[in-house]
Parts: sequence; structure tokens; C-alpha cells
Amino acid sequence: MMEASDPAQSPQATTEDPRAANRDKFEIELEFVQSLANPYYLHSLAQQNILDQPAFINYLEYLTYWKEKDYARFIHYPHALHHLDLLQHAQFRSEMKKDEWREYLNQKQYDHWRTWRDYPGISTSVASTDPQETGVQSQQNAPFG
Repeated sequence: MMEASDPAQSPQATTEDPRAANRDKFEIELEFVQSLANPYYLHSLAQQNILDQPAFINYLEYLTYWKEKDYARFIHYPHALHHLDLLQHAQFRSEMKKDEWREYLNQKQYDHWRTWRDYPGISTSVASTDPQETGVQSQQNAPFG
């Protein structure tokens, strides 16, 4: 347990070192924005009516600066920025309360992750590897362009 006299944790330390305060704010906002990539987290926020609160809606609007190149480069989960865009719309915030909508968003996200690097004409299906069954010609000598 930390004592109240710990100078590193006191409010004075934050105001005396603005760089540390800015770094802390940056890290907190980055972590929060990245959490928006999780449909289950969005669903939880919606069910608690947090997405309906005007102050929170304003905060989401403020966070759109993360879409700028200088900030977006720190985002590890690109869906976070897409969901941040969607959260700007009242209908999306309302729909996120529904279990079906959460599952739909989760499935769409999974499908995107599963297929986003697929090259046209190359089958990644594991169901059958027999070219005669699938009707797919051999891709052994096909270019990846």
C-alpha cells in the first residue's frame, strides 16, 4: 500500500512535471481508445447507459484526434478507430445495447481479421485440399501479385 506522503503519487508531483502529466494522459487515453476495439466492452458500456451520457459522448468526440497520423501510429488495434467513428452516431450507440448487435459486430470484426490479407484467387480454406473437390486449380506456380 502506498503512503499519502509518497512524492511520486502526490498531486504536486503531477503539476510540477507537466511532461509526466502529459505522458500519463496520453497513455490513459491510448489505452481507452484501444479498448473500443472490443465489441464486448462497447456492449457493456451501452448496457450501463454510459454511451447515453452527454459528457461521455463529448469525450468520444474529443478522442477523435486519435485518427490523426501523429497519434494513430500508436494504435495497435485499428478497429478501435473504426468503432470510435461509429460511436459518434446515436443509432450505433443505441444498437450496441442489444446482444445480437454485439455478436454481429464481433463476427464482422473476426471475418475482417481472418480475411484481410487474403490474395485474390488463393483459397485459404482448410475444409478440403483436393483441387478436384474444390474446383480450384493449383496455386503452386501462381504469382502473388
